Amino acid sequence: MSYRPPFEITAKAINLISEISAQLERFSIAMEQGDSVQLRKINRMKTIHGTLAIEGNSLSEEQVTALIEGKPVIAPLREVQEVRNAILAYGQFMKFDPYNVEELLKAHGIFAWGLVDNPGHFRKGGVCVMGKDGIRHVAPPAHRVPFLISDLFDWVKKSEDHILIKSSVFHYEFEFIHPFPDGNGRMGRFWQSRLLAEWNPVFEYIPVENMIRENQADYYKAIERSTDENDSGIFAEFMLQTILDTIKKHKKKVTAKVTVKVTANQQKIISAINENPYITQEELSKKVGIAIKNIKENMKKLQEQGIIRRIGADKNGHWEIVK
Repeated sequence: MSYRPPFEITAKAINLISEISAQLERFSIAMEQGDSVQLRKINRMKTIHGTLAIEGNSLSEEQVTALIEGKPVIAPLREVQEVRNAILAYGQFMKFDPYNVEELLKAHGIFAWGLVDNPGHFRKGGVCVMGKDGIRHVAPPAHRVPFLISDLFDWVKKSEDHILIKSSVFHYEFEFIHPFPDGNGRMGRFWQSRLLAEWNPVFEYIPVENMIRENQADYYKAIERSTDENDSGIFAEFMLQTILDTIKKHKKKVTAKVTVKVTANQQKIISAINENPYITQEELSKKVGIAIKNIKENMKKLQEQGIIRRIGADKNGHWEIVK
């Protein structure tokens, strides 16, 4: 193996790897004790919403959920297509071989179907990445893309570096090469998650993409710094911290769901909604036998715990039992 991306592994990166590994063990235990099927469903939605929102897709989490469930939404057609494509791609997530270039092209074909002229193929022309102050990065010439991607895949397959490092370096180098005419950001994030899931299946469901979206400015800043200093280790360190923060955040949510207790009145509310999703709070007050004020308080708690959710507007919408 001759090619190696330029990066340095810092003491901080080593400590982050150690802490991520420890947190993953605790997260896996919590997932086994909780409602893992529902949590995975929610996290998949957050992953799709997060990775597309980074690139400007305006659909809400509720709209993404509706599309996952096969329901129609009113939104720009291109953005709806982006979500539908992402749903299909993430639906085949574990089927892609993360060390095969042809599989990368196949995944891009799904992500970009109906959005670009030649989905699933490398770009044929030059491309530059724009920033708020002008051109941020000029990608390598198109004729070099197949060779650069081949070298990158060969390195990530054979390198003995930790997969947390390798996947993060891959992510940065992929964005630097910018191999496709469109969709490079979502593809880079998707492929890092796929590499990580090969190491630990938990990464199929941890929405790292959503955490990146919450730190979007720092995400782009880390890419820029790595480019300026010719050291993809800078971006890798940012991603390690993001992965750790994501695991910690969602471990708390999983643990909270495991320990949640439903009161007798809350159970009556759930049963009433199950019978009639369109029931009003006034009707619930009469049915449960408590004041509307208490109905509202209990329903707020049930929503916070992820047990029920509101679909649609207050006037014409309905309630849905999540768990």
